[in-house]
Amino acid sequence: MVDYLMLAVAAFAAGLVDAVVGGGGLIQIPVLFSVFSSTAPATLLGTSKLAGIFGTAAAAVNYARRVSLAWTTAAPAAVAAFLFAFLGAYTVTRIPPDFMRTLLPIVLVAVAVYTFWRKDFGSIHAPLHTGTRERLMAMGIGALIGFYDGFFGPGTGSFLVFLFVRFFGFDFLAASAVAKVVNVACNCAALMWFGYSGHLLWQLGLMMAACQVAGSLLGTKLAMKHGSGFVRRLFLVVVTILIFKTGYDAFLK
Repeated sequence: MVDYLMLAVAAFAAGLVDAVVGGGGLIQIPVLFSVFSSTAPATLLGTSKLAGIFGTAAAAVNYARRVSLAWTTAAPAAVAAFLFAFLGAYTVTRIPPDFMRTLLPIVLVAVAVYTFWRKDFGSIHAPLHTGTRERLMAMGIGALIGFYDGFFGPGTGSFLVFLFVRFFGFDFLAASAVAKVVNVACNCAALMWFGYSGHLLWQLGLMMAACQVAGSLLGTKLAMKHGSGFVRRLFLVVVTILIFKTGYDAFLK
């Protein structure tokens, strides 16, 4: 009973953080692996994706209702992410992602430093692209992050937020909203693969999904209430935690 209470709390917290800046897996996955240490990792990852897709979808719907979501960016990025997440999942069965494990903390440090020193970064919503250029750039980012999510995965939501701010001129709130749509596509592709291969604990995943939805609704409410400044600060916190976690996995574990 205590184990399931821990998982419920972890799923709620993961939904809250993920709704704002991504990175909810940092909370949810370690608890899953701790409670079900004898279960196959693929099954636990699939169960986490099942819970995550509900939380992310709830956040996406909530953002769409309350902010002007840039669908001309979100839709092509989501389609490309869905397709390339499959490609990434296939590639990881052929090529071990060891080089990504080493590179990731270095990339995250660069993201954190850039965001910290650019005090105005993501504070103003001033879209830079329209028309065909916007769609092609969105597809490029969707393909890149979709492949990464299928191939390796940690920090996908945070990378999406950063890229939409940096290359599209979105503020953090708008970038987070678009990132949720793309993240749903990534999770959907992964979930189809895990479901097909039988790596899902359905009842546990759906219980955690309900907690994720509750957390995501609170997370989007906080983001909407406090605006881009709040999202930026939480983004830096999550990226900093990701740096330590991925650095430990890459160099000390």
